[in-house]
Amino acid sequence: MGSIEGVLTGFQVAFSMEGILFVLIGVFVGTFIGMLPGLGPISAIAVMIPITFGMDPTLALVMMAGVYYGAIFGGSTSSILLNAPGVSGTVATAFDGYPMAQQGKAGKALAIAAISSFVGGTVSVILLMLLAPALSSVAIAFGPPAYFALMFMGLTAITSLSEGSTVKALISAVIGFMVATIGIDAQTGTQRFTFGNANLLEGIDFLVIALGLFALAEVCTLIINRKDLSIDNAHKLGSLRITKNELKEMRGPMTRQSFLGFLLGVLPGAGATIASFIGYITEKKISKKPEEFGKGSVKGLAAPETANNAATSGAFVPLLSLGIPGSGTTAVMLGAFLVLGVQPGPLLMTDHPEIFWGIIASMYIGNVFLLVLNLPLIPYISKILKIPRPLLISLVIMFSVIGVYAINFNTFDLYLLLLFGVIGFLMRIFRFPAPPFILAFILGGMMEQAFRQSLTISNGSLAIFIQEPIALSLLIVGFLSFMFPLVRLLRNRKKERV
Repeated sequence: MGSIEGVLTGFQVAFSMEGILFVLIGVFVGTFIGMLPGLGPISAIAVMIPITFGMDPTLALVMMAGVYYGAIFGGSTSSILLNAPGVSGTVATAFDGYPMAQQGKAGKALAIAAISSFVGGTVSVILLMLLAPALSSVAIAFGPPAYFALMFMGLTAITSLSEGSTVKALISAVIGFMVATIGIDAQTGTQRFTFGNANLLEGIDFLVIALGLFALAEVCTLIINRKDLSIDNAHKLGSLRITKNELKEMRGPMTRQSFLGFLLGVLPGAGATIASFIGYITEKKISKKPEEFGKGSVKGLAAPETANNAATSGAFVPLLSLGIPGSGTTAVMLGAFLVLGVQPGPLLMTDHPEIFWGIIASMYIGNVFLLVLNLPLIPYISKILKIPRPLLISLVIMFSVIGVYAINFNTFDLYLLLLFGVIGFLMRIFRFPAPPFILAFILGGMMEQAFRQSLTISNGSLAIFIQEPIALSLLIVGFLSFMFPLVRLLRNRKKERV
């Protein structure tokens, strides 16, 4: 079956009454779950596997896909309004979305997030439809050395995430690396920094750290500064209207991050979280006004929201074409495929074209549904801001606790949540930026694994990183990216002395 016939088959599935209904159910459930801090699409899809057993595989998988990209779409809401990321892929959204809400522009922030998500999702679906078979070879070409180089390139952006002191940003990143090493070493089975505690054998979950450093730290700040709460603008919705100048600002990041996010999503293991961080960092590096980032920048909000939704569609390339999950959520999706009696991989397009193309075509409808659902609901969703501040603080704590407990149903995670909440608050007091900590934690484990796999392949020779063209190119870009801000900083200091 050719691509044109496949696309037509997909649209027949997606535009059937059952297809439309299941897409709508999927995106609605996903949006709602994405708004609740800590739950995320993994939990939702895992719960749906037994529910959908015996259903038509095509409709069941279309619905689960809707839950996945719907959760990423809806996860921006709690990041913007509460500084409590709904899913890991929307952590970077809080960097500029929450400051914008504090300035009384919550409506505008939610509208920018919705439009950026729609553009990123739609462009990536088009790319997915056109390039899915061809891009599977690109995913295979990325071996461990290339992955290490890609992670290294991402880490060099730590200087861009600093809020003043580069030294403090690097210290924050080192602590993030240290936390990432906690648990059993996957290669040797050695326990690292567990202190004999069985609860730390599997390491610390990302959402425990994200909700602690952002949500609970924000709660602590609000409690300490409660005398100032009556004079801020944080309770105002503001206008939903986006001006022509703001649309011009959004155009560049949305275009660039739609493509970059999709390509990062294609790489197994990268996913929406890394795509959102790299999207944010990229825009800050090329911006003429990088000092505006972190203070309610339109570009700083549009970039990660576009990138994470584009990466969500890109993650389906290795899943559908190779049977390799591109993220934690698609790993659960892989399990759903197998339970429903469908084997994803190179033969999926020929053996089950209605599933391969049906999932892709349903994303068009899903993105339209998400935009139609979210934009009109902004005035109602933003009423969270009108909740009395003491009650709102209680709700943030409650959702954070429920979200963390729902991950492993382990009370020890609640103690960790409290610990990272205190750490996040202290980092704010002493002006240590949290984003480098988060980025280092995300990349640390994957970077270590890729490095050790590379050395195993080369029998301990570091030359493998130079011999492979992709790895060498990414390492050069990473070094230049790291050195450029430092050189610029030294030049500025020399000018100040003169």
